[in-house]
Amino acid sequence: MMSILQYGFMQRAFIVGILLAVITPCIGITIVLKRMSMIGDALSHASLAGVALGLLLGINPVFGAGATCIVAALGIEVNNIIAMTSLIPRYSEMAISVIMSAGIGLAGVLSGFVQNSANFNSFLFGSIVSISTGEMAGVCIISVAVLVTLMLFYRELFYMGFDENAARISGVPVRQINFMFTILTALTVSVASRTVGALIVSSMLVVPIACGMQMGKSYKNTLIGAICVAVFTTIAGLVLSYYVGIKPGGTIVLLEVVIFLILVVFKTITGKGH
Repeated sequence: MMSILQYGFMQRAFIVGILLAVITPCIGITIVLKRMSMIGDALSHASLAGVALGLLLGINPVFGAGATCIVAALGIEVNNIIAMTSLIPRYSEMAISVIMSAGIGLAGVLSGFVQNSANFNSFLFGSIVSISTGEMAGVCIISVAVLVTLMLFYRELFYMGFDENAARISGVPVRQINFMFTILTALTVSVASRTVGALIVSSMLVVPIACGMQMGKSYKNTLIGAICVAVFTTIAGLVLSYYVGIKPGGTIVLLEVVIFLILVVFKTITGKGH
């Protein structure tokens, strides 16, 4: 382990990876409880369009990804607000599919004009070992923002995750918290797209929560279990990728899926799943 940490790029990879492993379950648990698991896919594909746009305009692709993610997330949130006040709210989830389709289409068109295709392709499956000091600082800032928000609005997010209408009736400022949570989700997805890859980030939002649900029966225990799984698989994935020479993002997600399957089989065998 010490031989890995003697390199600066691996030190940055571990710092960024562990931070993302902590904050993605914090975002993911609310997404899962609100039945919006596909939002990660929609925003990650929108981030690819931003990456391509950033490369074309000669700006940092991460900034482009962040901007398009925020626009896409706000589009989904505005649609949800309209749906709640309309007569057909049951179709509100269609906005997620529309945003994802728009992101895929725009990314496909813009990527054809990108001269350095290798730079664009690095965002598909991530490149955590090539994170710069500036990008690491950005991840640190976003991580602090997510964790502070979770601590300040823990109870409100808990209520909104289980029953948004009841939370609104009880006096929770649902619209304002949803707006803030939407921005944080977009920023998290944009930085995670750079590190673990746009095609993988949605899995990191959902799979650890699925594991946590197998390990704990309460909101708090589910979140703690999810963070533990995410941190363990991130460290193990980075170590394996270093020694075996495989992609760290894909390795991390595969390890999370393996742990989920083990937990499901264990609960089935012991009868704890009933």
